[in-house]
Amino acid sequence: MHHNPTPESNRVLVLGGDGFCGWPSVLHLSAAGYDVAIVDNLARRQIDVELECESLTPIRPLGQRLDTWARLSGRVIPHHRFDLARHYQRLVDLLLEWRPATVVHFAEQRSAPYSMKSAYEKRYTMENNLGATNNLLTALVETGLDAHVVHLGTMGVYGYGSAGMKIPEGYLKVAVETESGEHAENEILYPTHPGSIYHLTKSQDQLSFYFFNKNDGVRVTDLHQGIVWGTQTVETARDERLINRFDYDGDFGTVLNRFLMQAAINHPLSVHGTGGQTRAFIHIQDMVRCIELAVATPPAHGDRVRICNQMTETHRVRDLAQLISVETGVEIAYLDNPRVEAVENNLHAANDFLLSLGLEPITLSGGLRREVTEIADTYAHRCDKSKIMTQSLWRQHPIRGTRQHTTEPAKHKNKPRTPPTNSALRI
Repeated sequence: MHHNPTPESNRVLVLGGDGFCGWPSVLHLSAAGYDVAIVDNLARRQIDVELECESLTPIRPLGQRLDTWARLSGRVIPHHRFDLARHYQRLVDLLLEWRPATVVHFAEQRSAPYSMKSAYEKRYTMENNLGATNNLLTALVETGLDAHVVHLGTMGVYGYGSAGMKIPEGYLKVAVETESGEHAENEILYPTHPGSIYHLTKSQDQLSFYFFNKNDGVRVTDLHQGIVWGTQTVETARDERLINRFDYDGDFGTVLNRFLMQAAINHPLSVHGTGGQTRAFIHIQDMVRCIELAVATPPAHGDRVRICNQMTETHRVRDLAQLISVETGVEIAYLDNPRVEAVENNLHAANDFLLSLGLEPITLSGGLRREVTEIADTYAHRCDKSKIMTQSLWRQHPIRGTRQHTTEPAKHKNKPRTPPTNSALRI
């Protein structure tokens, strides 16, 4: 079936637009003048019920969020509720009816620890994430809609070992020695080293984008994003009814936000293993700006998949914990690492493309940690302390015939410090 509808140049369809990254991106794009619509089956809210753990911030029902934005901005954002991985025909019909020029794809289960909890979460993450991506790409081909796909990937596809080199943006130049002794040069997708079922799905997304781009000419920008810190953007801060999620639990809480919440309630900062894991970070305001930059600058027809490392700085986990411990007086607790990963690693990655488009990064040293800590302190009374620690184990049983991977115990622990007399955080 060939439709070949003409896209409406200002329309952006955001898949997963009610989530931690999706919601602030929806508002940012709407404020920038785009005509935005959301597809979201509200699965993340259902997982809150399943885990019996709510966002630290009191997020409103999506309908209230959208009504509030319409009153503040005068811009209406429609919401289509269906399961992208299961309701293929609904997606096809929406693409034909609304004809977006860009589809921003956030509609994947985003937590590595959640993806490793049990067989149920592993199967759900694989079926949901791969099904959603495949249905989107297949629907674009079936409808003939020439829409640019902007996908939120993860830096985790590269793995968390030490590469010994600056990780390029998606592609690696290689030279292979032939039988004649000459060297044949090529450029390939940077080899993936997924560290969880979640990261595995993002690695497989890469291959799907590569195939549909090569075979069908689907234009794709794949943003390999670092760990997001922060909660509010300019748009979500306009009204408390627009406030973004702040996950602090062991399954969905990102590491820096989790540390800040723990400090707000004087709970020891939980560092797994030695804390020598180096991670890439990006502030949530920079994240939405990167989405806007990607939407505004689609690849040309015939271009390969454009891969960007969407991160602004790297830090070791123990260094972040030390920074917060020194400034708040909260001690650090070194715990067994539930993950199967290197004890220590270095991470050096290129992020040239987004910087070349004009991104001016917000860094941890820029003082905006205060925005996060004010959120953590204001809503600390909503914290369920029983949900702080992760319950997911990467390996349920030892591998037969091999030495089981273990994480070296930390040799030194921070001495407890006397908390400041003022309970408000001062970062």
